[in-house]
This record gives sequence, C-alpha cells and structure tokens, in this order.
Amino acid sequence: MQFQQLQYFVAVAETRHFTRAAELVHVAQPSLSQQIKALERELGADLFLRARGNITLTDAGEALLPLARRILADTDTARLEVQELVQLRRGRVRLGATPSLCTGLLPDVLRAFHDRYPGIRLLVEEGGSHDLVRQLARGALDLALVVLPLPTPSPALTTVELLREDLVVVSSPDAPGPGEGRRTIRVADLDGERLVMFRHGYDLRELTVAACRAEGFEPDFAVEGGEMDAVLGFVRAGLGVAVVPRMVATGAGRGLRVTPLARPGLHRTIALAHRSDVAPPRAARELQRMLVER
Repeated sequence: MQFQQLQYFVAVAETRHFTRAAELVHVAQPSLSQQIKALERELGADLFLRARGNITLTDAGEALLPLARRILADTDTARLEVQELVQLRRGRVRLGATPSLCTGLLPDVLRAFHDRYPGIRLLVEEGGSHDLVRQLARGALDLALVVLPLPTPSPALTTVELLREDLVVVSSPDAPGPGEGRRTIRVADLDGERLVMFRHGYDLRELTVAACRAEGFEPDFAVEGGEMDAVLGFVRAGLGVAVVPRMVATGAGRGLRVTPLARPGLHRTIALAHRSDVAPPRAARELQRMLVER
C-alpha cells in the first residue's frame, strides 16, 4: 500500500468522480484509475461501485476512508514538524558550559538566540571541562564550551577557539589583601595569602595551583570546594582571595576588589567543542555560529 494510492483513493471518495479527483491531485485520469485498481488488488476488495455517472463507496471503501484520512493527516503533521525544525521554529539545543562561562559569556548570547528563535528549547548543563568532554563523547550534549587544553585530547572532538581571557585576583574591599592600593599584583604575591579555592576537577583550580607552584610555593587554602557563585560569596565575606576570569569579576557587581595580574599574567583559552563524527543539529549549528561571531 503506497501513500500515493491512499491520496488518490481519498480524492475519489470525496469527489465521487475519477476525472475531478485526477485534476485535484494533478495526475492523469488513467494513471489514477490504475493506482486505485492496484490498491484494490492488494487489499483483495473493491473500494468503489462504478455505475455510469455514479461512484459510491463499498463497505470496504467505507472502512478504509477514515483510516486513509488519518494516515494522510499524520503525514502532513510529520512534514510540518520537520519543516518547523529545519526552519528553526522548533527543536532543542543541549549546551554544556563551565559555571564561569554560564555566568560571564552565555547570558547575552543565549538571550539573543532566544529572541531570534523562541521555539528552540535551550538545555544548559554546567560542569567542568572533564565532565563536559565525557558527556559530549557519549552524545548527551550537542555543544560544549570548554577550557583548552582539554584534559584528555581526543580526535573524536572538534574544537573552535572563541576567546583568550585574562584572569584577575578578587578580594574583599573590607579586608586587607594583596590588591589593596596596588594597580597590579604578581602570582608570587599570593604566597602567604589565604585562597578561596574551587573544587577538584575545576579548570581554574588546576590553573591557579600550577601557577603558584611554578613560582615556588604551595597555595594556602582558607576554603575549598565551591562553585563560582560560592567562591565569590566567600571572597566578599572576607574569607580569602581568589583567581577568577575577568569577565566574571566584571559582572559580579559590587563587593569585590578586582586587581589585574602583572604581565605575563594568567590566561585561559575558551573553545567550543562538538563530536567530530556527528554534525550538530541545525539549531545547535546556529547557536555555534552566534557564539563564534558574537
């Protein structure tokens, strides 16, 4: 049973005329009649009683008509659903990002994407680069914003560099700290300071600890184990200082003293990653374009 045969059958049933039905579906009348006969042979029953000038449905035709109409309607619905997805009226994007990027980079880009494509659902997963890479590999995410270099470089992932971001030192303006009265500080100046430190597996933790050790000292933690919002809150409370991305420090509002690091400073490279073996869905590709061109 073919879709086209059902379409022809419904046209004849509704017009009760083979010639008018052929005109309705834009096919030659002999071709339409042949397809109807082929359908009847396949079903093993006549669908129409053909008297001169009078076409009526048989019992088999009456039984088939509502089913055929439903199949045609479901096909139209499926076509519209796919067209809406292709035209970015519906769909979803599963995006992973580190917490600092959720705070700093993403809000404005996601707002612009949502304004342009309000029918696309945005599913955002926060995590460290390690976790996001694993989720990309198993197909749980379409895209992920990660920090380079990746913990375990893989040819299965494609990455596109987006930006190189400076790191700064934040401290409470109500507590003495390394940034008090100074325009810049060095990593070495953090020796002896109590640091508010991110949890294990957090890119910023590893970068900060490595920079301190490169200067010959082991960092002293006042508090450790937090995510970005918790770290900033602990710093505001005067528990210690922290090294955070400039974008986050700028957007964090009042209650923080922000001090740049003297050259060469500390930086991190942000990249957009996706699986190499599977092209992201169209909606994800559009978000990717907006992130690259932001």
